[in-house]
Amino acid sequence: MRKNETIKHIMSDQVQSVQQGQNLSDVYQIMSEQGVHHVPVLDKQQLVGLVSFTDLMTLNFNQTGWGEQGLAQMIDQQFSIADIMSTQLTTLNTGQSIRDAVELLADGGFHSLPVVDEDQQLAGMVTSTDLIRYLKDQY
Repeated sequence: MRKNETIKHIMSDQVQSVQQGQNLSDVYQIMSEQGVHHVPVLDKQQLVGLVSFTDLMTLNFNQTGWGEQGLAQMIDQQFSIADIMSTQLTTLNTGQSIRDAVELLADGGFHSLPVVDEDQQLAGMVTSTDLIRYLKDQY
């Protein structure tokens, strides 16, 4: 195992993201269709937040009798991305090591890390699942 290998080797660089002003239902749609649990929020190209599946699940609304389209409309009427996104983010930069990611995820109480370049622009995401796959390939 190469503990100093950079995070670029395991991060996902085709990340579904949203702009801060988009509808919250867009986040819900990305999660539903893409099977992801974390969606970065950008202001142009700058990372400003992250919405997790858990963030969406904390919303309090009555969905009884709502179809998918009605649910999306209700979400957008009651909430915005800014209402629920996390803004105090722990990130990695593209030159950091896989070991750095392991240490942050092991100690942080979260399951994903946005990866940013030197301009703080989103370059990718690393999740605990990415690290498990990496370990699996080592053995």
